[in-house]
Amino acid sequence: MSTPALRNPVFCALDTAEIGVATSLSAKLADSIGGVKLGLQFFSAHGPRGIQEVQKASDLPIFLDLKFHDIPNTVASAVKSVVPLKPFMLTIHAGGGRAMMETAVKAATDASYEVVGSRPLIVAVTVLTSMDHKDLGDTGVPGPVLDQVRRLAALAKASGLDGVVCSPQEAAVLRTDLGPDFLLVTPGVRPLWSAADDQKRIMTPAEAMAAGASYLVVGRPITAAANPADAAARIASELGPQ
Repeated sequence: MSTPALRNPVFCALDTAEIGVATSLSAKLADSIGGVKLGLQFFSAHGPRGIQEVQKASDLPIFLDLKFHDIPNTVASAVKSVVPLKPFMLTIHAGGGRAMMETAVKAATDASYEVVGSRPLIVAVTVLTSMDHKDLGDTGVPGPVLDQVRRLAALAKASGLDGVVCSPQEAAVLRTDLGPDFLLVTPGVRPLWSAADDQKRIMTPAEAMAAGASYLVVGRPITAAANPADAAARIASELGPQ
C-alpha cells in the first residue's frame, strides 16, 4: 500500500492521561510535526472519545500505539474495533507470531472497507527500546538484542506487515535486510541537547534518519520543553529538507 505523505517524519509521543494536555499539545504542535503518538496510558483513560478529541484539536495523523499481543482472534477483534478511528498507524507485538500478525493485517483491511477509509499502517514492535541484552536475557532470550530484532522483523515482513518498531541502532541493519520500502519506526530518539531518560538504545534524530528510519518517535524532548513547538521545530530543522 502507498504511504501517505506527512509534513515531516516526527511523531510526538503524548504520554499523558490528561485529555486537556493531549489536545493542547497537539494543537500547539500542529505546524511542527508529522503526527502524534497516543498509547496505552491515554487510551486506557479516555478510549475512542479521547482519540477523537485529539483529532479535532489538530487534525494531525494519529499513531495509535496500543501494542496488541494476544491470540489471533482477540487481536483481530481489537484491530477491527479501532480502525473506525482512522489511525494513521497501529502497533502490534511481533512476538505474537505469524498467525497473529497475518490476522491483524486482514482484520485491518476488512475493517477499512467497512468504514470507507484507507487501512492503517500495521507495524510490529520487535524489542522495546527500554531493554538491553541483559533485560532480554532475563526473559529467556539469549544472544544479542540485534539478533532477536532481526528475527522478529523478518517474521513481520513475511507476515505482511508494513514495518516494525525498532531502536535506531538497529535501523541500518534492518534496512539492508528488508529493503527500502519496509517501514522502520524508531523511538529511542534523543537530540544531543536532551536527556536520555529511560531509553537505552538511542540516536539523534538526524543519525536515525541517516541509518534508514522511516518515522521518528520523540516524546519528552518536545513535551517537557519550555516551548514544545520550538523544540519540535528545532528537531525538524536538524533533519533538513525531507
